[in-house]
Amino acid sequence: MDVQYIDYDETRCFSSTVNRLLARDEKIKPFINQFPNLKSFGEIISERTFSGNRTELVSVLKYQYQNIASSNLLNQHIELLKNENTFTITTGHQLNIFTGPLYFIFKIVSAINLAKDLKIAFPNKNFVPVYWMATEDHDFEEINHTYLSGKKIEWKNNVAGATGRLATKTIIQALNDYKGVLGISKNAQKLSDIVSKAYADDKTLAEATRYLANELFGEYGLIIIDADDKILKSQFIDIIEQDIIQQNSFKNIEECSKKLAKIDIEAQVNPREINFFYLTDDLRERIVFENEKYHVLNTEISFNEAELKKEIKENPERFSPNVVIRPLYQEVILPNLAYIGGGGELAYWLQLKSNFDFYKINFPLLVLRNSAMIAGEKSVAKLHKLNLAFADVFKATETLEKNFVKKHSNHTLDLKSEWAAFKSIFETLKTKAAKIDPTLKPSTEAVEARLKKAIDSLEKKLMRAEKRNFSEAIDDIEKLKRQLFPSGGLQERKENFGLFYVKYGEDFIPQLIKYFKPLDFKFTVLY
Repeated sequence: MDVQYIDYDETRCFSSTVNRLLARDEKIKPFINQFPNLKSFGEIISERTFSGNRTELVSVLKYQYQNIASSNLLNQHIELLKNENTFTITTGHQLNIFTGPLYFIFKIVSAINLAKDLKIAFPNKNFVPVYWMATEDHDFEEINHTYLSGKKIEWKNNVAGATGRLATKTIIQALNDYKGVLGISKNAQKLSDIVSKAYADDKTLAEATRYLANELFGEYGLIIIDADDKILKSQFIDIIEQDIIQQNSFKNIEECSKKLAKIDIEAQVNPREINFFYLTDDLRERIVFENEKYHVLNTEISFNEAELKKEIKENPERFSPNVVIRPLYQEVILPNLAYIGGGGELAYWLQLKSNFDFYKINFPLLVLRNSAMIAGEKSVAKLHKLNLAFADVFKATETLEKNFVKKHSNHTLDLKSEWAAFKSIFETLKTKAAKIDPTLKPSTEAVEARLKKAIDSLEKKLMRAEKRNFSEAIDDIEKLKRQLFPSGGLQERKENFGLFYVKYGEDFIPQLIKYFKPLDFKFTVLY
């Protein structure tokens, strides 16, 4: 593969909040730790205090990896977490089947590369990449499908509770559909074997996802953590109790969201008065406070305050943080320096800093994950044929087509000069009409408006007619856009990595590792 880098704002595919973060907008500074670069990492490393239990963290990880073939580097990384000079670089994602969209892969590569870059910059410290599995999420409809070459592969199942605890025994049809699209090449067979083993043997979805992610990234020392664990939740007991009873997160985040609104950043998530679910094997329901009791919605379960405190102390694993509390939990149990996320994720992290400050928990540096597009030979050939640059393909299809036709046509297709002549005539007419009868001016303007509309319509017809004369090029432009922007959006947000693995084989992820530069903040085009 070769590579090109494009400024994010040139793509016009990212939110104003992302662009403001990348532009280091001073108005955002109160809502973050620092803007990410090597200097700011050096500063937070010197200030970072971690009060979590490293021994317990290592013990839990070893237990979770007991049935996984782990690489030497991964084992070293887990052991290094015992040391005070070891820090984590974390990304997180839901348990999408077969890894879901490409950006799942991109997130993890960003974390791996940032950890490597920091080790080079600060050789006396250790940095390990972490993938936080969102095992407690219960929205099955968000994770039960993926797309291969535009074909939807779906796991059809009627389930409830945390997705990480789901048994994968009913995924066989989706698995066969996925392998069927991959094909029968050597690389396709290799990936088919990996996913088959991942979802075999009645694993839970968390176990299957760990296996698959470890097969893809284990050699790079990626640590995969499932925080749905009693020992880890025990470190969070005080905050669970305090936050449910005092509703601090609700107050803090609501106030922060109001301040963000004043600088034109909309809230991405809305906190509730209580931001925990009650979790059992087949249940994840909100906790609400009504009539002096804490009720679990849609159940008969309820607690008075004393009973709630007892339940939290004895069974902390039953209290599952929602989207606004999960980041706090993460930073309590991990010696973390940075969270790597997409634009939407980082936008909601901006709402959280005041809550971290309230609980005296370190707020990590927020790092935008690498975004990328992968262009095959056919797409590159069309680009060259059309004399387009990669930056051009982010323009709208209609704009590309018009630009091509205007550039190559032997005719003048816009009628600006003609309209200017008509407009001059109408100025004379309006003056003449006003002298005869001032009330005639609106009638003259109405005639002018109708003519302008007719001229615009004629201009569109001229463009359509000339497009037909360049039908082959127009067809190439439309095919190119469909190839690089499936369903009209960024490739990374739709397509699964599977067919890219089939094409490039075991070299696919090393190529991403080679070219992703986490702190350069450029859109990456691989071709």
